[in-house]
Amino acid sequence: MKLTIWGAAEQVTGSMHLLEIDNYKILVDCGLNYEGGVELSQNENFPFNPSDIDVVILTHAHIDHSGNLPTLVKNGFEGQILCTYPTADLTQLLLSDSVNIFMGKQNKSRRHKKFHRNKNKAYNNVQPLYLQKHVNDTADRIVPISFHQDFKITNNITLWLIPTGHLLGAAAAHFTILENGENKTIAFTGDIGRKNYPVLNDPEYLPETQYLVCESTYGGRLHSDKESLKNVLIKAIREACIEQPGRLIIPAFSVGRTQSLVFSLNKIFTDHELPPIPVFVDSPMATMATQIYRKHHKYVSEEARSFYNAKGDGFEFDNLSYVKELKESKEISDHFEPCIIISSAGMLEGGRIQDHLFYNIQNFYATIFFIGYCAKGTLGHRLLRGDSIVNIKGRELSVFATIKKTDLLSGHGDHQDLLDYIMAIPSLSLRTVFLVHGERESMDALKNSLKEKNIAVAIPKKGMVFEL
Repeated sequence: MKLTIWGAAEQVTGSMHLLEIDNYKILVDCGLNYEGGVELSQNENFPFNPSDIDVVILTHAHIDHSGNLPTLVKNGFEGQILCTYPTADLTQLLLSDSVNIFMGKQNKSRRHKKFHRNKNKAYNNVQPLYLQKHVNDTADRIVPISFHQDFKITNNITLWLIPTGHLLGAAAAHFTILENGENKTIAFTGDIGRKNYPVLNDPEYLPETQYLVCESTYGGRLHSDKESLKNVLIKAIREACIEQPGRLIIPAFSVGRTQSLVFSLNKIFTDHELPPIPVFVDSPMATMATQIYRKHHKYVSEEARSFYNAKGDGFEFDNLSYVKELKESKEISDHFEPCIIISSAGMLEGGRIQDHLFYNIQNFYATIFFIGYCAKGTLGHRLLRGDSIVNIKGRELSVFATIKKTDLLSGHGDHQDLLDYIMAIPSLSLRTVFLVHGERESMDALKNSLKEKNIAVAIPKKGMVFEL
């Protein structure tokens, strides 16, 4: 059995791992690499022949794990893509959105080229990595399977998908492999969620596992635990919308983060912990993702199912509006009463959130409330580090709005969560942990903690091969 780490090696994006058993090739995840300085077109080139891959296992729908599947299919992959039922639906939604983003960049490039056509400058069109046709072809290859189902990939390879709680349908891929008369086990965590996260079930621990390919996003970092999410949200809303007649603008990723936030707000307003305040979810994609969450209701947490049985739809309440049309989105700017605006994207890079920032960043009565991680170089990161002037939609604007943040809605387990997850594996079975999907500093912190517990750890570089 041979393992090759082809992505998310000493970085967060581009998860892609190749597992070879005799002549059978399994690819675990096929994510877009959009790390700083990486051109989108570089995702076109695979370090192997896509037609040689027999099957793909997809741990969850996020683009850094699923986003290059259409390129794989376009370049010759003809096998099945195995994942859970929610992941199948969310992946198609996210991949179609990627096409829209690619086409938007291409149109912007063409306009730029036309503008400069008389200045003797050469501008190459930005070519889309793939088209909707390739997304449709990818969807045709997806075969959904249930959690905790022994799925026979071959006579000698059995797959078991185990919930990780990171996103609806997110799973760790656990393999039992019969090789040369010996049973071997290897697991790929994908991304590991947190306990007691709104809407999602807690991560489930793995059974006996000899080799573990584990994410390390929050290695060396601990989440805040001094206050509950409910109290943090109530405080933010009270200060932004009640104590002063202002608006609370919450950048949130459309898939996952928005649904957990809406459910949390629903509980607050349904229990009358705050007076009714208009809440606008301004993201068509979030609306579609919420429909998928409703469709796969049996996969949500026990708390969310109990709420539904007692009080109704967890993603709908009296003062909540889902904004669909762009015209409606623009009209929110004319809403002068206190309100809450939830809009994508979470790091402020693109999406309708930029319009809300453009009109409110100089508003003393506006609060921008970050509920997730913002990568370096993004507008969100610049606001969080305290920049007094930022560029939004081509204009330099002074920051007069209040900037706040919380990590209580982060979808990743922290350092202690990762340790607990790994240490829950029966110690006599665990031989090596391979750390991926994290910055080098995070990986080193987690590695040091694991070494203290006498666990063998490797931090692979891209392309490293391990004989197991």
